[in-house]
Amino acid sequence: MMEYDFTTLPPQDRYRLLTNFVGPRPIALVTTRSEGGHLNGAPMSFFNVFSQDPPIVILGIQTRADGTEKDTLRNIRRTGEFCVNMVDMELAEGMVLCGVNFAPDVDEPSFAGMDTAPCRQVDTRFIARTPCAMECRVERIIDFPRRAIVLGEVVDMTVRDDCLDAQGRYVDPSVYQPIARLHADNYIVADRQFELKKPDAATAWESGVAMPLKERAE
Repeated sequence: MMEYDFTTLPPQDRYRLLTNFVGPRPIALVTTRSEGGHLNGAPMSFFNVFSQDPPIVILGIQTRADGTEKDTLRNIRRTGEFCVNMVDMELAEGMVLCGVNFAPDVDEPSFAGMDTAPCRQVDTRFIARTPCAMECRVERIIDFPRRAIVLGEVVDMTVRDDCLDAQGRYVDPSVYQPIARLHADNYIVADRQFELKKPDAATAWESGVAMPLKERAE
């Protein structure tokens, strides 16, 4: 077994190891409004949902190489709002284009050929063809020297009509196949899904019923 002491390892080596082994990581295509009123779009793979009550998503936003804050973080600090657009294969190439370090007044989604629509509860726009758009208000921001951790409370969700089952409860896996990042420029698509359920015997275990180890093994 190889050991890496993260207390002495350079940041880029820590990044390489963490992102190589923690994955796939879902992609958040985050849209915000610039100070000049322009729409900003930026993909982020340091992202996930962490709670449903309250409904909290988290973004990890690193500074640029020179230490200055990226446009998305500046916009979030100023407005206290952002929108997370989930990404599937239809939006994959546009998402990558939005990752270019454009000037602050460039509308990245428009440049990438993605249509947008106005959000309902926050002052930005969402990607019209996103499978799901989550409108968020900042709950808090935790600052580190080279990174900010943004906790956002989801206040509204827009779901593309074809993504849900007939009952409108669960996603249709034949339609919603999100892409996620592995490492470097490698991504994966959720086009092969399977069910993995607990064994029937787990019901007794979860009820706190003690069972002899021999019976559990059988």
